[in-house]
Amino acid sequence: MGRHSLPDDAARTSTGAAPAARRRTVALATALVLAVAGGTAVAVQRGLLSFSRSCASTAVRVDLVASPDVAPAVEAVAERARKEKITSDGSCMDVRVTARDSYKVAASFTSRSRPDFAVWIPDASMWVDRAKDAAGSATVVTAGHVADSPVALGVAPSAAKTLGWPQKTYTWAELGMATAADDKVRLGSADPAHSAAGLLALSCIGKSAGQGAEGSTRTAALAKVLSQRVTDGDSQVMENLATVNSPKQSGSSHRSGAVVVSEQAAFTYNAGHRGTDEGVRLFYPKDGAPQLDYPYTMVREAGMSTDESRAAMRFLTLLGDSESAQVLAGHGFRAPGGRVADALPSAAGGSAPQPYASASADPPSAQELQDALGMWTITVQSARLTTVVDASGSMAATVPGSGGRSRMEVTKASLLQALAQFTAEDEIGLWDFATHLDGSRDYRRLVPTARLGDPAAGGRTQRDKLSAAFAALQPVPDGATGLFDTTLAAYRDATSTYASGKFNAVVLLTDGANEDPGSISRADLVAQLEKLTDPSKPVPLIAIAVGPQADRDEVQQIAKATGGVGYQVTDPADIQAVILQAIMALGQAQHHG
Repeated sequence: MGRHSLPDDAARTSTGAAPAARRRTVALATALVLAVAGGTAVAVQRGLLSFSRSCASTAVRVDLVASPDVAPAVEAVAERARKEKITSDGSCMDVRVTARDSYKVAASFTSRSRPDFAVWIPDASMWVDRAKDAAGSATVVTAGHVADSPVALGVAPSAAKTLGWPQKTYTWAELGMATAADDKVRLGSADPAHSAAGLLALSCIGKSAGQGAEGSTRTAALAKVLSQRVTDGDSQVMENLATVNSPKQSGSSHRSGAVVVSEQAAFTYNAGHRGTDEGVRLFYPKDGAPQLDYPYTMVREAGMSTDESRAAMRFLTLLGDSESAQVLAGHGFRAPGGRVADALPSAAGGSAPQPYASASADPPSAQELQDALGMWTITVQSARLTTVVDASGSMAATVPGSGGRSRMEVTKASLLQALAQFTAEDEIGLWDFATHLDGSRDYRRLVPTARLGDPAAGGRTQRDKLSAAFAALQPVPDGATGLFDTTLAAYRDATSTYASGKFNAVVLLTDGANEDPGSISRADLVAQLEKLTDPSKPVPLIAIAVGPQADRDEVQQIAKATGGVGYQVTDPADIQAVILQAIMALGQAQHHG
């Protein structure tokens, strides 16, 4: 009779005590559902003790959708309920389990159609929060949690050895930097827009990297690297890792030696590779691994009857009893809020001194997750940039502390660093300017704006062509700064060739104020820029004043006319970081706008 125990008894048989917050959630949600159903806990308990009747005509059907990783374990418990004729209110339970991606279910709440399920078990509470935002908090109620699984970094054996597994431990930021710096490792993930594991890891990387512009820039740079080896969903992540040791795939630029993955996914992968040397190894970040928490969510808008509501709650207690806990553990899941035995992390690829027993004490807040998703969306969105570089004679001035290098030399090096952060889908072009460089014009179009992956003459790509053009930039002896005419021409060109679906911008670098007496005035320039600006097709100007002689107020006023931003850097080596920071800030503003 033990496995047919009452809800409170069943909850106590789970390994480890649930946190107080979860116990309160279960108690409140249970009371709410029973109240809505019009019954009492006593009525439910009476029904739980009737096991003798046939299930043929009394079964209560409950339609349940679950994240694909946990669905097999939930189905096994549902099959046990059918086989053993476990009842609720004297009626057997016929729980129909369907595997469905959590992000797709969350998105379905934005439609007006009624859900085709009564219970939902996504892999993380963040999806429930999204459903509540879309459909209202009264529509879905979290009644408890089915399991836990920490998010870690799964690494192929050869790459793990390179990173010092298992003795060496890392923070999230250190893991990101280590995998980004080693071309043999290469970091991959499921799309954070579709994957709770991917988004939780990205948020943790951002928090670990630190606050402020420098931390944000590091996070964005890692996101850009990560975007080059991202899969659409969690199910493809381990397949991507599996190609590492394949001779046929050894040259693939999209393979990953390290992937963001849940402990449960690594457990399942290793179970399928038992007896081989291709099992994954897990790094558990020492600053805490966030948890996938598998909330048991009642979808009341589905129109459940009293019997269905009670059966759904009865199934939750069944999922928490000792026999179900063993089923979930056999599929690689931890008990919710409970302590973990060493055997599970070991089978998943964890080993001491990796801190597999601890989880993040402070999981990312809803706002932190939203910020991380916004940053990801903007950072990985393809960009179309026209880069305009000052080539006046003053760019030959020596930069203090640079070993005798000129402003132009340091600027070029920083631009080449920035270029490395962009993908083949990004479009970038190059202009330079001084005074009267092309007849009466103060500017030259050196490289037309095009995809970095597009072919160019001589078997090269646009990236190769642009790199060579950056490297060839030279100050014009005695050249003055033709800033205003150049800015207007570059902005007019960028707005007329606007690329929909991309982040469009003009990046302007200058070390001085306008010195062309025959050019348009600043007031006329600002007026012209404001006329050209179209909020439906934003092309912000990112204007960077380089060096102490540059006029910061001037570049800020010009940039503001386009919805852009102006900066001043004393060291040209900071240009790369400022460009990335500006793209993040402006892109985020467009995203929220």
